[in-house]
Amino acid sequence: MPPPADIVKVAIEWPGANAQLIEIDQKKPLSSIIREVCDGWSLSGSEQFALRYADGPQLYITEQSRSEIKNGTILRLAISPTRAARQLLERIQSHGMDARLEALKELAKLSADGTFATEFINMEGIVVLARLVESGTHFGEMLAFTLTAFLELMDHGIVSWDLISLSFIKQIAGYVNQPMVDVSILQRSLAILESMVLNSHSLYHRVAQEITVGQLIAHLQVSNQEIQTYAIALINALFLKAPEDRRQEMASTLAQKHLRSIILNHIIRGNRPIKAEMAHQLYVLQVLTFNLLEERMMTKMDPSDQAQRDIIFELRRIAFDGDNDPNSSTEKRKAMYTKDYKMLGFTNHVNPAMDFTQTPPGMLALDNMLYLAKLHQDTYIRIVLENSSREDKHECPFGRCAIELTRMLCEILQVGELPNEGCNDYHPMFFTHDRAWEEFFCVCVQLLNKTWKEMRATAEDFNKVMQVVREQITRALAMKPSSLDQLKSKLRGLSYTEILRLRQSERLSQDDFQSPPIIELRERIQPEILELIKQQRLNRLCEGGCFRKIGNRRRQEKFWFCRLSLNHKVLHYGDLEELPQGEVPFELLTDKIPVADIKSVVTGKDCPHMKEKSALKQNKEVLELAFSILHDPDEALNFIAPNKYEYCIWTDGLCALLGREMGSDLTRSDLDTLISMEMKLRLLDLENITIPEAPPPVPKEPSTYNFTYHYG
Repeated sequence: MPPPADIVKVAIEWPGANAQLIEIDQKKPLSSIIREVCDGWSLSGSEQFALRYADGPQLYITEQSRSEIKNGTILRLAISPTRAARQLLERIQSHGMDARLEALKELAKLSADGTFATEFINMEGIVVLARLVESGTHFGEMLAFTLTAFLELMDHGIVSWDLISLSFIKQIAGYVNQPMVDVSILQRSLAILESMVLNSHSLYHRVAQEITVGQLIAHLQVSNQEIQTYAIALINALFLKAPEDRRQEMASTLAQKHLRSIILNHIIRGNRPIKAEMAHQLYVLQVLTFNLLEERMMTKMDPSDQAQRDIIFELRRIAFDGDNDPNSSTEKRKAMYTKDYKMLGFTNHVNPAMDFTQTPPGMLALDNMLYLAKLHQDTYIRIVLENSSREDKHECPFGRCAIELTRMLCEILQVGELPNEGCNDYHPMFFTHDRAWEEFFCVCVQLLNKTWKEMRATAEDFNKVMQVVREQITRALAMKPSSLDQLKSKLRGLSYTEILRLRQSERLSQDDFQSPPIIELRERIQPEILELIKQQRLNRLCEGGCFRKIGNRRRQEKFWFCRLSLNHKVLHYGDLEELPQGEVPFELLTDKIPVADIKSVVTGKDCPHMKEKSALKQNKEVLELAFSILHDPDEALNFIAPNKYEYCIWTDGLCALLGREMGSDLTRSDLDTLISMEMKLRLLDLENITIPEAPPPVPKEPSTYNFTYHYG
């Protein structure tokens, strides 16, 4: 008989004694269980003790967390969090350096535990640690453990960062600004400063005064990728929290210090593969850099502003230089300007300033056009003159196209939107040029002109051309070109003809499969294909998958692994120290859930861990990758998939396990692809034969059935 749901069998250790094998009744108070354990070893004062996990983070067990104890778990009897906090607080203030070092080492480990952290902070422990740092008397390992404990305690969010003193900030900033400092101290100092900036508006100003951007950039030139990651994270935090009027100034300072080229040469083109956290920080920097364009994007042109109108005059002058007659009358010049503005492709020929009054893209479009005209003058003149000289209604209106293209690029690169947590989608090519945005526009406007010609488009086809160009750009960006030249190469391969071919291929010849006989054949094939997809999903669950633990991004990434037993009856899971290189054996996965106990699978905001995490709750990217297994007795196993593909694989596989419909986008895509392939194979012999819409009619009955057939 299986044990009752409220009974958990565990082993409990105590130094110097044999382990106790006991059954914990989850209905009994935790204090009663601890008293019984203490009685087993004849220990008095059970209120001075607590239970902790023996493995992993060794967290304290509380009334709130006791439901997470599984059968077969090894626990350890330990001194209570209150007693541990008091003892450590006394030891870190002792005069003996060895004793103090050991106490700080233990404190750094225990501070990750929320129960202990609460007790330690209530005893003014944070204040004591801050004084130790401010004194400037700790160095090396002792200082590293002090900073680690401080950061872990603050990360629980129990006390406000606003309580931090200026002398503490100066001391931490000093470690960052020093040219030679221990790596572990530097790493923790950068992390503390990042948290200060992100969590307190007042501390942002203090940190910004103490930290030199030049020294932060110097930390990007080291060989340690963790230090590089923390340095970029702090730069991003300062960038993100800077007042709007300071961001452009900060960007100019970073440009003068050659931030972009240093990142390109020391990180992107470095000798080490870029880890997920570094990729995220590069993505954040990319987003924040492009967001500097938002002000111009949302600024309407003032038709009465002469300086702004002069830019349009400059565009006209560069394109048609030499065509002016200084002696012509005002009326004649106006007519000539109107003709030139029409040839430049503006919608409003009389007053082209009106074309820039819509936001987005606002003045950003005009900035892009002026950059092309001045920095790529030959290309600009060629595009304008090539189209202005055409008389067959196939001219590409440069002005209108450039404005719409700017708006489209702002949408594709999400200019003005905040970075998404968990997104690593940075583009290396944007780090290869100081004016990457403008150069990107110049490449794309040439693509637009080329596509317009390939499509032999007229003004009526404008929206159709823009749709094709958007597809060309997004497909090229998805290939992650490493430079602008590589982007040009990718775009050359995505001609209008190729886009049509890809579209046709991706439609999976839907138009060919609409006749009733074909639809009937499709319906007959579909169950076989669905079964094939189901088996593939279950096989992938048997191989297993690695997932990142939910927690603070800054803490060292921790992983856990989950896989389905080969008989499809049990889900095995457990923690891992690092990403697995091969198959993870079942023996390493200490926890399990019988498939029979699974009640349902929920996704997105219905997941328990998405309801708990307010920060994540706001995040669309993470919400789209979250799913949970709800199982008896009223527990949940929470996942955040590494990408959309793995999310679809796991949610489909779990639904298949429960006998439910697999409804992911990946299943629909796989189903369409496999059915299409199977039908094409079955219909191969009918190529070029028209399949009738209906079966041929049954012939009329003969007048008599008295007929015979004579063999010769």
